[in-house]
Amino acid sequence: MNFSLLEIEEILKLQEEGRVKPQEVWDFFQRRIQHWEPRVNAFITLVKDLKGNGVAVGVKDNITVKGLPTTCASKILRNYIAPYSATAWDRLEARGFSLAGKTNLDEFAMGSSTEKSCFGPTRNPWDLERTPGGSSGGSAAAVAAGMVKFALGSDTGGSVRQPASFCGVVGFKPTYGRISRFGLVAFASSLDQIGIISNNVQDAAYVFSIIAGEDPRDSTTSSRPVPKFQDMFGGEGGSFTFAYPGEEVLGRAEEEVRREFVEFIKLAEKIGGRGKEIPMTLLEYAIEAYYIVTNAEASSNLARYDGVRYGTRQEAETLLEMYLRTRTSGFDDEVKRRILTGGFVLSRGFYDDYYGKAVAYRKRLASFMEELFSEVDFLLLPTTPHVAFKIGERQDPIEMYMEDFFTVFVNLAGLPAISIPWKLLGKGLPIGFQIVSRWYNEIGMFHIAERLERAIDFKNKLILKEV
Repeated sequence: MNFSLLEIEEILKLQEEGRVKPQEVWDFFQRRIQHWEPRVNAFITLVKDLKGNGVAVGVKDNITVKGLPTTCASKILRNYIAPYSATAWDRLEARGFSLAGKTNLDEFAMGSSTEKSCFGPTRNPWDLERTPGGSSGGSAAAVAAGMVKFALGSDTGGSVRQPASFCGVVGFKPTYGRISRFGLVAFASSLDQIGIISNNVQDAAYVFSIIAGEDPRDSTTSSRPVPKFQDMFGGEGGSFTFAYPGEEVLGRAEEEVRREFVEFIKLAEKIGGRGKEIPMTLLEYAIEAYYIVTNAEASSNLARYDGVRYGTRQEAETLLEMYLRTRTSGFDDEVKRRILTGGFVLSRGFYDDYYGKAVAYRKRLASFMEELFSEVDFLLLPTTPHVAFKIGERQDPIEMYMEDFFTVFVNLAGLPAISIPWKLLGKGLPIGFQIVSRWYNEIGMFHIAERLERAIDFKNKLILKEV
């Protein structure tokens, strides 16, 4: 039986009825891992012993699991063993889900390709010469290849949705505060969120209903009740309204993506949507504001890796020299670049010119999105400007940063969003489109995403055959 093609609820029901045993489910995913992992490098740490119901889960290696390494794909944490588990994994483990391993990422989640890992790059299962996106590329690749049923990732500026688009799977980011960040290693605390990567919208909603909710260990979590999974997909049809950006925004995408987005809009209208184009020139500044805010927060969060408390240490004669040796050898170039940039924008004489303006922009963006969602139910737009690029193709850091153009504004405003696969484009590579909604409207967003998913009928060809 191909468990990759079944929904989570279906697998669990088969077990309840005694038609399938957990070991049978687990063995299926283990065979997938044995076949794909040597080619893809989706995992940093693998777990081979069955614990639980056999439904295999990947957890990004910046999310802690007690007793296992949490490396953030960095030399500075290469030997760190987590003494506690993240709330998100605690809740999944309590429901019997089985950990298959910790997945690869760009170092400290800083990247869009999963090339910047001290454990080597992850490869896209659709084309092993291409990246799976990032920074949750290991999670997306593992789901796309059927090595796990679903995976947890982190999304600071699109790091769940962008790799989901590149790998032909679903990537979901909740409203900020909906899922606890306890146990998620901080990159930019005011934007970081744990997200879900899955084969379908139903599974993303199912996992969300388990791991969302208030957590006394994370003061930023919302006290709003978490919707029950069975209440998320009631009824059929129904009209809805949506906005989509004009050429000033869509012009950032390649021509083929723009053409396909027009077809996506037509499909949304066919299933009952009423769309209208909205000028969104404000998004032109989102990338700049995002990298100012995230680098500033990263420079503060990563100050803790100094060789004193945990992680690797380079011995030296003086304390200052020990700091310098540890951080210079422990961090690779991209992390150093962001720490230095963050320190610069927070420094005296530049704080108001850079960080202050970015914070002001962020408030203006939130007001704009609040006004937008007073007029329409959803915002539709591309997830990525193109299909997956080749490993080593993006050498210019600025060019790499622009990969996040369609996703970062969601995190700046703290909105929920989901990327669903659309189709394979000319190169035989998948592309996804994005649905964004108002704060805390995950139910409505899942409902429309599932209706679109059924109408699209995308099938992940990588998991159609058992190994």
